[in-house]
Amino acid sequence: MPNWLKISLKVLAGLVLLVVLVVVGLSLYVTFNKAKVLKMVNDQLSKSVDGTLVIGDMHPTFFKGFPDVSLSLTDVLIRDKQFARHKHTLLNAKELNVSVNTAALFRGTIDVNHIEIKNAAVDLYTDTSGYSNTSVFKKDNKKVKNNPSESNSSTQLKKFTLENVDFTLNDQKAHKLFSFGVNDLRGHMSYPDSGWRSDFHLDVMAKSMAFNSLRGSFIKNKRLVGDFKAGFNESTGKINVQATPLNIGDDPFDINAIFETAKSPTNFSIHVAADKLLWRNAGNLLAPNINLALKRFNLSKPIAVTANISGSFGGGSDPLLYVTAKTQGNTLSIPGSTIENCNFEGIFTNSYVKSKPLGDENSVIKLIGLSGTYNHLPFKIDTGSIINLVKPIATGNFRSNFPAADLNYLLQDNVAKFTNGEADINLRYRADIVDYKINKPLVQGAINFRDADINYFPRKLLLKKTSFAINFVKNDLILSNIRLQSGRSVVLMNGRVNNFLNLYYDAPEKILLSWQIKSPQLYLAEFIGFLSARNTTPTKTGTTNSGNIIDQLSNVLQRGKAEMHMEVDNLHYKKFLATDTRADLLTTDDGIILKDISLKTTGGSVRMNGKLTQGKSLNNFAVNSVISSVNVRDFFYAFDNFGLTDFTAENLKGYLSAKANITGGITDAGSLAPQSINGRLDLNLKNAALLNFKPITGVGKFAFPFRDLKNIAIPSLDAHFDVRGDKIIINPLEFSSSVINMDVAGVYGLTKGTDIALDIPLRDPSKDKEITDDAELKKRRFKGIVVHIRAHEEGGKMKIGWNSNHK
Repeated sequence: MPNWLKISLKVLAGLVLLVVLVVVGLSLYVTFNKAKVLKMVNDQLSKSVDGTLVIGDMHPTFFKGFPDVSLSLTDVLIRDKQFARHKHTLLNAKELNVSVNTAALFRGTIDVNHIEIKNAAVDLYTDTSGYSNTSVFKKDNKKVKNNPSESNSSTQLKKFTLENVDFTLNDQKAHKLFSFGVNDLRGHMSYPDSGWRSDFHLDVMAKSMAFNSLRGSFIKNKRLVGDFKAGFNESTGKINVQATPLNIGDDPFDINAIFETAKSPTNFSIHVAADKLLWRNAGNLLAPNINLALKRFNLSKPIAVTANISGSFGGGSDPLLYVTAKTQGNTLSIPGSTIENCNFEGIFTNSYVKSKPLGDENSVIKLIGLSGTYNHLPFKIDTGSIINLVKPIATGNFRSNFPAADLNYLLQDNVAKFTNGEADINLRYRADIVDYKINKPLVQGAINFRDADINYFPRKLLLKKTSFAINFVKNDLILSNIRLQSGRSVVLMNGRVNNFLNLYYDAPEKILLSWQIKSPQLYLAEFIGFLSARNTTPTKTGTTNSGNIIDQLSNVLQRGKAEMHMEVDNLHYKKFLATDTRADLLTTDDGIILKDISLKTTGGSVRMNGKLTQGKSLNNFAVNSVISSVNVRDFFYAFDNFGLTDFTAENLKGYLSAKANITGGITDAGSLAPQSINGRLDLNLKNAALLNFKPITGVGKFAFPFRDLKNIAIPSLDAHFDVRGDKIIINPLEFSSSVINMDVAGVYGLTKGTDIALDIPLRDPSKDKEITDDAELKKRRFKGIVVHIRAHEEGGKMKIGWNSNHK
């Protein structure tokens, strides 16, 4: 071995031996001078304590902090002067180990390089008046100025360790409660000119992180494990803390925090970020008032989340929260439904209006670029917001474009079924949220349908190639550019409901839809479903809205009313054709009111008012009508002879004017119910003829066998009838014709009960055809022999004979 190496090893061994001897000597010194050293430690620590400091015992621990001298303090207790009142001990440590700088100890001072605290409890308490037990550490600045040497003994801590330490910060005035169970906290510190730096490992159980204890705790009962870097800048008074990552439960987070100690009270700002975080896990990290809202929803896949939490350790307000979230192609579960392929960028803050206090009432959730598929309907909301978590209000712009048939999943065959066509929705909405469901939305914007085929169930109506636009303007509903096609019928419509949005939820029975309807051709048989009672589910009484949009729509369609102002160029019903039809119709709970109906038909015109009342098996109608100069044969033919079998269009020709005030029944198929008509009929015939009418020809065979009663010309006839089901009461009338004159009265039975009296002069009216004087004709009318005949039914057969009852 070279001499230089031998010398070097001897020197090194001597130095090690020297250090060992020094440490052993110091340890022996402490052991034999325990009282003196304990007093030195007490005196040094007491300089920063304004209260009670108790150290139960002290002994050296050989080589633990080599080359420093290590002291183990047991049963260390620190209390402020007000302990007897508030009962909160600042520090109660069963074991507190201190490593002291050896050289400083020889100089008679204590320089602590390492503190290790085990099995301890730290309780930082502030009462409602603002008094804190941390006042035990307050210094007397005057003493420091008068005796500067005291400030020269300040300790620079190099290392620190905490094991099994309960830490609590309980601020009753600021309503803050932080409580941690420290399993392991160990790190070291350095002191550059700017302040200090620290690296440490943290393993704690977060029992409470209540920035406002009135709201509850963030990160409650979660384990936090991570490695931190921290630093303090004396010039700015800021402490910076960083962890990459900090595991909270099973989720890793990047943490950056700033504490501004230069301000009183200390301000803080904490930034938290996670690339992949499950919705449920994110909600469980927040205060209960926020988590309560969030847990009603769920996202199946992890999302990217950031959170900024800032505030002050003083006062009693909530911290400022600003949370962002981002996801693509996720599945969002909401109360009562699911949104597939969900995409959005979300923002939550409790400072929606900057001038208002932080809190739930001033909170907002914004969903930017929200898109997805709801009940097979694709949609997009540019920016949707939920304002005020106490009384939530949802706002946003809703857009969607989809095949109209996709609505069937939403309607569930309760209202209508769509085939073909497209739908386009562009709505701005504002709505209350009740039990986390959209309730009573107020909307502005438009819904457009193009070329859709619709089966409208309440009226059994099938519409083809239907297009229409629904516009919400302020509180009104405007329906425009509506084109309906059912079979050969084409209907063009525009409608309006005033105050629609106010009535839709609270008073649907007051909704009145005003329609302007035009049609080049309308076949009533294709709309015969309107005669049947509406197919509806039972409506809910009261004004409370169920929150189900389809239930409410069905309710409105059932209870609302409509007035229709119609103009139809050509109106068809079975054999009936009318032109230039004008009508006002009003739907009611049980039927339709007909007002000011006018039309042209069979060479004349008809005006009508009335009402149709719908029933389960039969629809009842009441009609007042005025008929002017219609072709009587065509008129009877068009209306299937009004249910008559013995008196039909084949028996008539001429022009009919009439007034009718009748009631009756009509089936769901649009046919007159037999024996249902009642009322009064006043008619006038001009230039008419009675052809092959059996009651007259029957009488003719008996009384006038040599006259042609099969073709009776009637220049004019005024008649008045009362209709009673299957019987027509013929009020006394004068029948004057080219073949026969007669006075007629009695009852004509459509099925049975005919009993008609006829007073017939035997004089042939053709002999008086040259006379034009009405008075002379009337005088001659009953000149000569008059026979009195009775036509009546007996035993199911018609009998014609002399009227023995005539007086």
